[in-house]
Amino acid sequence: MKKPNNQMVLSALGKDRPGLVDQLTHAIFDLECNIADSRMTVLGGEFAILLLIEGPWNQLARLEGHIPELEKELGLTILSRYTELPEQQEETLPYGVEVVSLDHPGIVHRLANFFSQRNINIIDLNTTRYAAPHTGTSMFAVQMNIGVPAKTSIGELREEFLAFCDDMNLDAVMEPYKQEF
Repeated sequence: MKKPNNQMVLSALGKDRPGLVDQLTHAIFDLECNIADSRMTVLGGEFAILLLIEGPWNQLARLEGHIPELEKELGLTILSRYTELPEQQEETLPYGVEVVSLDHPGIVHRLANFFSQRNINIIDLNTTRYAAPHTGTSMFAVQMNIGVPAKTSIGELREEFLAFCDDMNLDAVMEPYKQEF
């Protein structure tokens, strides 16, 4: 049986420009490490990336040692942390949540609090602000994937969630989704 690779989470932030992804991923590849999972985006004028990197311990250590050089070369602030496979948690059901509303402060916090109070883990969360067609009104959209404990009554949860969203004047949907493996 093949021994599992070690893992490191690497995050980087810096002024956006073409070629950053190419240069950073090339450095990771040159050090014989593999990108197992990633999230990349541009927020304002800043590029942000979060990578789960796998490889033999010595190669990850080499990558960690190259971080100061990469920061200087790429103009990024880079943080790294070794990690492990997650411990087996209680069984959860994957659900997707989509919310749209007029933009106002506190939407993400209130959504996070709703799920936190019910011991529901937010696995992935994306938000965006945009202008509504025709009116130009500032709108806010949230997409998230959550892990609902299997013992939870989905019908009751959905009812509570939709009532919560109605009280906040949010249009919302909560549906199961198929996890990618």
